[in-house]
Amino acid sequence: MSLFLCSDACFLTLDPNTAHTRLSLSEENRKVTRVREYNPYPDHPDRFDECQVLCRESVCGRCYWEPECSGDVCISVSYKSISRFSHWIQTQHTLVSVCLRRTESLFCTPDIYLFTHNNIKTRLPVKSIISRRIGVFVDHSAGTLSFYSVSRNTMSLIHTVQTTFTQTLYPGFTVYYDSSVKLC
Repeated sequence: MSLFLCSDACFLTLDPNTAHTRLSLSEENRKVTRVREYNPYPDHPDRFDECQVLCRESVCGRCYWEPECSGDVCISVSYKSISRFSHWIQTQHTLVSVCLRRTESLFCTPDIYLFTHNNIKTRLPVKSIISRRIGVFVDHSAGTLSFYSVSRNTMSLIHTVQTTFTQTLYPGFTVYYDSSVKLC
């Protein structure tokens, strides 16, 4: 029995009105890259002041999507009411995020998954990040959110959280220097 049905697949695009000015959107708003120069995006009340972007489409019911990550990124699922003026991992409106850190930084050691739920951070015991592609599955009515490491022939569970969703959910990303995310 398959975990996901074809009907669970979601087609997502990035919302240019939420993209920080150091994020460059390409490939019909399906790829985001962190750049060093500022983009001349117009002012918008939905724009983040950190290097973050939300998807235009919400996820409801059962929904599965796969971002392919290059470098250091955080994959998030949050409410649209998330604060635009602070890092979302520290705000009350972010439900869940998984950060994939692949390089030395001030915050993490190499090759870890850092899971955040309701402002509580947990380092997940992952031996090695094998795949750059992460599967994300939401079952809104069941209150389930799961993250998977996806490679050509395998799918390995990273973490699942059981919670109660009270609003519509939006996928989003934090993208660090020399990093990118592509929606597959």
